Amino acid sequence: MNTSTTSQAIPDAVLATRRPLIDLLDDRRVLSFLFMLPAVGLLVVFLAYPLGLGVWLGFTDARIGRVGIFVGLENYISLFDDSVFLLSVFNTILYTTVATVFKFALGLWLALLLNHSLPFKSFIRAIVLLPYIIPTVLSAIAFWWMYDAQFSIISWALVKMGLIDNFIDFLGQPNAARASLIFANVWRGIPFVAICLLAGLQTISPSLYEAAALDGATSWQRFRHVTVPMLLPILAIVMTFSVLFTFTDFQLVYAITRGGPVNATHLMATLAFQRAIPGGQLGEGAAIATAMIPFLVVATLFSYYGLQRRKWQQGSQDD
Repeated sequence: MNTSTTSQAIPDAVLATRRPLIDLLDDRRVLSFLFMLPAVGLLVVFLAYPLGLGVWLGFTDARIGRVGIFVGLENYISLFDDSVFLLSVFNTILYTTVATVFKFALGLWLALLLNHSLPFKSFIRAIVLLPYIIPTVLSAIAFWWMYDAQFSIISWALVKMGLIDNFIDFLGQPNAARASLIFANVWRGIPFVAICLLAGLQTISPSLYEAAALDGATSWQRFRHVTVPMLLPILAIVMTFSVLFTFTDFQLVYAITRGGPVNATHLMATLAFQRAIPGGQLGEGAAIATAMIPFLVVATLFSYYGLQRRKWQQGSQDD
């Protein structure tokens, strides 16, 4: 009798001690927080810590192999007198602006084309994705070979067609090198824009186009008053990511030109790497990388206003 009473009392006692933990786990807010902890940990380790370290290094004179001391805004002030840095800012803005405009113009045209009934449409969509899924370095090597001053297939074809007399030095002249990099970036970026916009186009109800056609709207008017307003939220988000990817582009530029000729194609990302790693100036390189943040914040705010537009379309009020 005493044995059975004791055996029943032990589980009850254990249950009583675990009851607060069970009640705590029953709280959906606590459970949600616990599920978010792994993601938060990854973000802190691989995003927040490197970002914080980079910002801190920008305020020091750290070098490779030597701990720096705090120098305040000295690195940032010196950048305003650095002609190479100012040129890299110009190159980055030019590179981002021109490439984004062409990627969106051609990507939207391609998305509109693929949105219609075409033979072998699935196969065409797979082909369109190829430039985006090919590794960046492999694409860069291919373009470097195409732009080579002696073995360029582009120059060879133009010479054979009688359009030019001598091979073009694509990567040896500043303006030609900038244009060559922009073309390579556009080639890689069009599939991302086209597929994303195609997904947005397929969410637009055909009844809207039918109603507009019954009202006598032309193709341009349907595009302007139906397609663009309904696609605007997706346009804002895709453009934001495209600007972010283009502005921070490193692999394509560094693999093709390494910032040459004579620093003419240096972007802020490539210059930051060159100053920090090969040059050993960690503090200066971190300052250049940190100077990119305001531009990226502007692009993020653009996406935010696009999302606000989405709320308006869904009938909710802005906060």
